[in-house]
Amino acid sequence: MGAVLHFNVQMNNKVYTAGIFLCLFALFYAACAGAQEYKSYPMWDPSLPLGQRVDDLVSRMTLEEKVMQMMNVTPAIPRLGIPAYDWWNEILHGVARTPYKTTVFPQAIAMAASWDTASLKLMAHYAAIEGRAINNRAVAEGKTGDRYLGLTYWTPNINIFRDPRWGRGQETYGEDPFLTAKLGAAFVRGLQGDDPRYLLAAACAKHYAVHSGPEPSRHVENITPSVYDLWDTYLPAFKELVVNAKVAGVMCAYNAVNSQPCCGSDLLMTDILRNQWHFKGYVTSDCGAIEDFIHTHKTQKNAASAAADAVFHGTDVECGQNVYKSLVDAVKNGLIDEHQIDVSVKRLFTIRFRLGMFDPREKVPYAKIPISELEAPRHQAQALMMARQSIVLLKNENNTLPLRKSLKRIAVIGPNADNRKVMLGNYNGTPSRIVSVLDGIKAKVGPQTEVIYEPGVGYVDDEAKQTGSAQKQDIDAAIKRVSGADVIVFAGGISPDLEGEEMQVNAEGFNGGDRTSIMLPKVQTSLLKRLHDTGKPLILVMLTGSAIAVPWEEQHIPAIINAWYGGQSGGTAVAEVLFGDYNPAGRLPVTFYKSDEELPDFKDYNMTGHTYRYFKKDVLYPFGYGLSYSAFRYSNIKIPHTARKGTAFKVSATVTNSGPFDGDEVAQLYISHPNVKQKAPLRALKGFQRFHLKAGSATIIKFTVTPDELSLVSGSGKMYQPTGKLLLSLGGGQPNIKLAGVPVVQQKTILIK
Repeated sequence: MGAVLHFNVQMNNKVYTAGIFLCLFALFYAACAGAQEYKSYPMWDPSLPLGQRVDDLVSRMTLEEKVMQMMNVTPAIPRLGIPAYDWWNEILHGVARTPYKTTVFPQAIAMAASWDTASLKLMAHYAAIEGRAINNRAVAEGKTGDRYLGLTYWTPNINIFRDPRWGRGQETYGEDPFLTAKLGAAFVRGLQGDDPRYLLAAACAKHYAVHSGPEPSRHVENITPSVYDLWDTYLPAFKELVVNAKVAGVMCAYNAVNSQPCCGSDLLMTDILRNQWHFKGYVTSDCGAIEDFIHTHKTQKNAASAAADAVFHGTDVECGQNVYKSLVDAVKNGLIDEHQIDVSVKRLFTIRFRLGMFDPREKVPYAKIPISELEAPRHQAQALMMARQSIVLLKNENNTLPLRKSLKRIAVIGPNADNRKVMLGNYNGTPSRIVSVLDGIKAKVGPQTEVIYEPGVGYVDDEAKQTGSAQKQDIDAAIKRVSGADVIVFAGGISPDLEGEEMQVNAEGFNGGDRTSIMLPKVQTSLLKRLHDTGKPLILVMLTGSAIAVPWEEQHIPAIINAWYGGQSGGTAVAEVLFGDYNPAGRLPVTFYKSDEELPDFKDYNMTGHTYRYFKKDVLYPFGYGLSYSAFRYSNIKIPHTARKGTAFKVSATVTNSGPFDGDEVAQLYISHPNVKQKAPLRALKGFQRFHLKAGSATIIKFTVTPDELSLVSGSGKMYQPTGKLLLSLGGGQPNIKLAGVPVVQQKTILIK
């Protein structure tokens, strides 16, 4: 065999004969060649149709490889050049949970209070730009498989905030299906971009469907909504995002509907989502939801049957505990056909191809976005603008606001006065700088004004957190100290540490992330009473993600502001409103009720008695409500006396800013059907516009009312347009609201023939 067999080679401290070395070299060379061979596959040819590329890719995968690509954490497939990827990322109000500093916009419920689709679309676009910058850096560093670095964002949350006790309601756009649909669609369009070929990022509408608390029982709830409520309340926003906004993804919820888990629902997943709405995107489970098939809903006995059931119903990704790994056995044992696996895998790779993950960098318009886009000046400016837009002025007796900047002493007191964390809400990123209410006020006044700060109390007791530790407050001393001020600003409310997703909270009025009471915590009202007794002008600023009942405060405090969780610049926006540098124009996306006693059972998903559309009693502050430092007058309203069924008609009005301040107005159009005998909303929002008017100026606003907006839902879930009398209301809020400062809402009757 010659001398060559006696020649030795040393590698990694091991000695090999030359013959063995040559064999190893040949194998290594072949592997390298194979590693490059995949580039010749049609899947890597950007000139080919997308469907052909995806089909080619999936045809080359083994069953085991396909199944592993259906987890939210997917491994690389080196022989095909497929990098690892984690589908899980968050961008609710800015890129969340990354290792980078990012722009944090106001919480979703706060952005909903802007009633401004254009502003929300721009915010989503800026957030997606930051997300792309992070992903581009991750790709360059080979971190494609790391969580919170991908481009598939599980946002927006378009569940209906049907009950103010739900802790996750802060993540939504409020209680109204129409407002939620329009804002959610704007978010999706901004996030996904307008390139005809590539997605800037992929949005995901969640949680599908009929999901809105309580948090502690979300894994076990079986909800049986009426067909009417399903189509009238719980589905319209999802339909808008799927059918019109072309959202890339949908997340199915934990709960069951009509005894089937949402991720395995014949009605929701097969009949409605795929067959009626023709959804072509991907579906992910909520995290752990497939396990619930087995352990809580008990509709399946084991992992293989649970996984097969979910995939059969179109759930393409499992987020959770690897139930889907059993799909290999499910196929081999005949529980599901491999073709069904192929359907899901093709959907998933279609999204990844549309995100440009398999195309040359120079062909993808978003692939060069640099990391310097994080916290770009225009993004931070938009965060401040949206914080301003979100603030709702609830009361302003005797023009208490705006304040003079020349005041000698201002007292700032309360658990949210110097709390920066509260500004961030939940599902949030981390900005380089957060402005508290105290920070904003200090920056706004001059050196001639003394700002006195006292925590006063905590959220639910007299222990206030200072510098990270809880300290019992001497309330008498605090009252004495602030009583010498010219004005007292109390920054109270609640916190994301008390309301949120499935939380462990041990505090009066809160349970598992939800609220057991919507009242402002007693300790805060008690302190407010003491402050009121000082005789000093008193202003209440509430930070919250949900409606708070403040009946005593409404009666006794001259000025009340709701500032939500305002994002990184929330404190600046509050100060600008307090001192008149910004004229507030936020409108409530939820109803503020008077007390707990007015609320139906939290677990009652029947919409009777829920939200402004079906609540018949007086409320503290209604949906759509918000005051201004100016005054707006509606005149010359043009509405046809009659309209033909099935045709659209136009509505217009002149709006005049008759007050002393420039400012925004939010025109709202409501429709009701007073003579309809079937179930129908008392009234329903069907149009809104936010616009700016200088003091003394006027503009003409126009709406086109379509047959869809004139239609109702029948008891069988079908849309129909009734004939007869139609009542249309146009103005700065709902009709028949008897609160000071609300513009008179014009109501007109139309006959539909």
